[in-house]
Amino acid sequence: MIQVEIDEHAGFCFGVVKAIATAEQALAAHHALACLGDIVHNNAEVQRLRSLGLKVINHEQFSQLHNGRVLIRAHGEPPTTYRSAKQREIELIDATCPIVLSLQRQIRAGYEEMREVGGQVVIFGKRGHAEVIGLDGQTNNTAIIISSPDEVDRINPSLPIRLYSQTTKSREDYQQLIEALECKHCTDLVAFDTICRRVSNRVDQLKAFASNTDLLLFVCGSESSNGRYLYECSKRVQPTTYMISDESELEEAWFRGVYRIGVTGATSTPRWLMERVRERIYTLCSEEKNNATHLSV
Repeated sequence: MIQVEIDEHAGFCFGVVKAIATAEQALAAHHALACLGDIVHNNAEVQRLRSLGLKVINHEQFSQLHNGRVLIRAHGEPPTTYRSAKQREIELIDATCPIVLSLQRQIRAGYEEMREVGGQVVIFGKRGHAEVIGLDGQTNNTAIIISSPDEVDRINPSLPIRLYSQTTKSREDYQQLIEALECKHCTDLVAFDTICRRVSNRVDQLKAFASNTDLLLFVCGSESSNGRYLYECSKRVQPTTYMISDESELEEAWFRGVYRIGVTGATSTPRWLMERVRERIYTLCSEEKNNATHLSV
């Protein structure tokens, strides 16, 4: 008899919960709302909110708006977005994650400090990621964006450095970057601890969960940076790990000969979607059992 368990630690982080609740409240009051970019990197959740009246717009569409209401998602936005909204009398409903908002303020302070002494603000993050765009905006887009410790040579060790990380990056990779800079004997290096604890703690929780399964299903949107990182962590512990976006991607053959099946996800994966995956697994396994019974008769 198979057992399908959902990881109790998986699912939305606080910032995403706050953003979605903010969107739902605004939609209940006004029945329509624009969101600047996908509110979360999960298509199923985005579609659910669209059915309630949420319209996703990009920055080009935003630049054409006048008046109206626009939601700022948990990833945050650069200062230019706020200035643009004010000029065109757009009401911003700000759902920036408090942790991201705090990091934006830290980087702004670091930028002001480095500007006075000719130093460098370095952000360890994924280029083009919404959060990183917002962070870089605090420096008037002058920060050095490093996506890997291998890019350490882009940083001048003879100049002062203020180092920050995107909140969802790997703690191990960030530490490698710090150590690589220390090996260069930087004259003035200050590295700030800016990785979200919800994300960094998930690694150990996920490893423990994955180790008690015969097969692991990682439910995640393809655009989720956090999801890709956690998926790789899962696969190192449980090689039989599959990444899926929803239950339609499940394959019956995966479950033959396995008994302990785990379902987990990223901080952008809704609980209801993981539950739907679990239900589909039980249906598939039941159908296979019935087919096998009919064949033996």
